[in-house]
Amino acid sequence: MRRVVITGLGTISPVGNDVETSWSNVLNGKSGIDRITSFDTSDLNIKIAGEVKNFNPTLFFNKKEQRIFPRFVQLSIAATKEALADSNLKLEMKNPRVGCAIGVGIGCIGSITQTHKAFLNKGQKSVSPYFVPSVIANMAAGNTANYFKLHGPNICTTTACTSGTHAISDAWFYIKNNIADVMICGGSEAALCELTVSGFANMKALSKNNEKPREASRPFDKDRDGFVMSEGAGILILEEYEKARERGAKIYAELAGVGMSCDAHHITSPSPMGEGAQRCMTTALHSAFIDYQCIDYINAHGTSTRFNDFTESQAIREVFKSHADLLAVSSTKGATGHCLGAAGGIEAVFLAKTIAEQIAPPTTNLVNPDPECTLDYIPGSKREMEIRYGLSNSFGFGGTNGSLILKRYT
Repeated sequence: MRRVVITGLGTISPVGNDVETSWSNVLNGKSGIDRITSFDTSDLNIKIAGEVKNFNPTLFFNKKEQRIFPRFVQLSIAATKEALADSNLKLEMKNPRVGCAIGVGIGCIGSITQTHKAFLNKGQKSVSPYFVPSVIANMAAGNTANYFKLHGPNICTTTACTSGTHAISDAWFYIKNNIADVMICGGSEAALCELTVSGFANMKALSKNNEKPREASRPFDKDRDGFVMSEGAGILILEEYEKARERGAKIYAELAGVGMSCDAHHITSPSPMGEGAQRCMTTALHSAFIDYQCIDYINAHGTSTRFNDFTESQAIREVFKSHADLLAVSSTKGATGHCLGAAGGIEAVFLAKTIAEQIAPPTTNLVNPDPECTLDYIPGSKREMEIRYGLSNSFGFGGTNGSLILKRYT
């Protein structure tokens, strides 16, 4: 059976515009949440988000590319550049064995709203010929593949907040089943605009802590009052193990297994006791051919909402039984906020760093643990520990679930 390893990482996030900066800030519990600067929030009751800061497109794109690539595509390509440089992978021209799978939750909804306003005011002539190619979700994968000339499998998963994790899972399947040797994969999202913030706010899903934005995202804390919407991109280079070893690639970890499931319960609320999440994690364990006692650390979905944090904690207890008391669990969303379709990609990058460095990140802003959430969520500070296997969870609207299991490479 073909093995799949991670040889390159790239990310742009609210806590940094590269992997090392993002990882350092996450390890040190630094929040990337602040007042929104990209649009006017005067008429909104939510004024905070996890924006990517000081991203300079001119460092990556010419004037035409800046005009035709929407923000989520720009973030995807920029993170991919970092991941490819990190992997030291030399791409062969027109190689059908190198592909791209990038998940996007929403696409460029900001461009849709702006173009619609222009159309209502000025009619058809105001609509750019690049409008449709700039807003559909698969353009992160499509434009990234075109930019780097990737001729292998090309796919975009759009499964809400599980999009990035499912894209990585798809990439794993392609390599395992000898459809590709290398896959560039992960997630990208740049959906911050008045419309999306208003929609989530009216669902009462967002934190209202406008006065203290850096403390607003607080997974598993009894004082949490909702998630914080964010943007970013997280990209991994997956390679077939033997080929990676032959070229002397640096290996962060092995992607040992993946899991997927559906709650089939409610369009937004998780199933009671996290039954869908339980099935997802169990499937991932089976695909990795390991027992639940092999897992040492979990990067939780941990959104800072009342229902998610509780049901995920219950699901972990059900799957890991008495071993749950020995697990270290943390949510990096305390620092980054919730990057929606990019979350799974960014958190997979963090899990790869966790495994490679044997350091588990803390849950930022966890000060008063919720008594109904009874696991070890690494409050306070990072933890050096032995981590043989780590697991990352992503759950999304529509009841969709995804889990990844990474194994330490020795």
